[in-house]
Amino acid sequence: MDEITQLLAQARAGRPEQLGMVFTALYPKLRRLAAARLAADDHTFTPTVLVHELYLRLSSGAIPSVTDRKHFFATAAQAMRWILVDHARKGMAGKRGCEMKVDAHFLEILEDRRYSEQIVALHQSLDDLDKLSTQRRLVVELRYFAGLQISEIAELLGCAERTVHREWERARAFLQVQMT
Repeated sequence: MDEITQLLAQARAGRPEQLGMVFTALYPKLRRLAAARLAADDHTFTPTVLVHELYLRLSSGAIPSVTDRKHFFATAAQAMRWILVDHARKGMAGKRGCEMKVDAHFLEILEDRRYSEQIVALHQSLDDLDKLSTQRRLVVELRYFAGLQISEIAELLGCAERTVHREWERARAFLQVQMT
C-alpha cells in the first residue's frame, strides 16, 4: 500500500488532517493540472486558487470515500470540473471578468469561444453525454480534468486500454457535435 492510499485510509478512519497530508504530497501534480486548465493571463483565478478551492471543497464536510491515488485524482477531476463551471458562470454573469483558455490539445472547437462559454458548454455537454454513457463521461473527466493517461484510466476503470481509447474517441465526437 503506497503512502497516499495509507493517508486516505487514515482520513476515512477519523483522522481528517491526513487529507491535508495527501494534498501536500500531491500539490505539485495538482497545481500542474490546474495550470493546464487555466491561461496565464487570467488574474482572477490562478492554478493555486483552483487547487486551494479543490482542497476546501474536498475537505469540508465528510471525507470523500477515495481509496487510492488514482481514485483521488478521479474525485479531484470531478471537483475541478464543478469549480471551473461555477467560476465560469460567475464570469458570464458579469460578477468578474473571465478570459481563460481551454487546454489546446483537448477539443479544437473550443479555441474560438471565450473560456466561460466553453466550460459551461462542456459541462452541459458532459451532462448530456452522461445520459448516454456514464463511462464515456468519466473518461473525459479523467483525461481532461485529472490529466490521466489512457493506461491510468483503464486501470482505474478496470477495463482494457483499447476500450478507454475507443470511449475517448466516441466521447470527443459526441462533444464536438454537441458543442458546434
